[in-house]
Amino acid sequence: MCGRFTYRLTWEEIVRLYGLTLDQPARNTQARYNVCPTDPVDTIVERDGKRELVSMRWGLVPRWWSKSLKDMKAATFNARAETVETKPFVRDAFMRARTRCLIPVSGYYEWQDTPNGKQPWYFTARDGSPALTTAGLWDEWRDRTSGETLKSCTMIITEPNEFVAEVHDRMPVLLAEKDFGPWLIGAAGLELLKPPANDLLQRWPVSKRVNSSRAPADDPTLIDPIVL
Repeated sequence: MCGRFTYRLTWEEIVRLYGLTLDQPARNTQARYNVCPTDPVDTIVERDGKRELVSMRWGLVPRWWSKSLKDMKAATFNARAETVETKPFVRDAFMRARTRCLIPVSGYYEWQDTPNGKQPWYFTARDGSPALTTAGLWDEWRDRTSGETLKSCTMIITEPNEFVAEVHDRMPVLLAEKDFGPWLIGAAGLELLKPPANDLLQRWPVSKRVNSSRAPADDPTLIDPIVL
């Protein structure tokens, strides 16, 4: 799974990387080094040929959910590529082209089982790119009591490539720039939900402080390499 990531993109980088339509106000983005499930995250969606940045809850709440948000106990921040067509919580969002999204991250954490406990590793782009672009799904849920609506999303994960498999048995689906458009408009589907080439990522071990979801999100030392 992928349950923690960093986000250090500036507004200018987001506009350039994703070709946003500049008819929305610029955002003053803040660096975050410990983004956790249920946190608000930035996503890229496409509507009527225009791409925009939309903040959503990380953890999908499907539109048909009839209970309260507090009753949502399932871990829906990840969706397995192998079951997006069949699993009830994400099936509708996958089949409807308009509820595809991109979830930009600067890097992500994954944990390796070791004799000394779970060791976190930080993965990021080997070529120094400011972003990795994960394939996502989103939906809009309406609270039947208050009438308020909530946009939420999930990150699709797949089997790892050989490089990631040395640490963990799953990884996010990372899309190439040429696949952004086909994914967003529904022109491509399962064929994109594969592990990337082994040379896409780099990694290094980091402090176990990030094992806690309470580690400060504004602490850049969370991604500092350590010696094992």
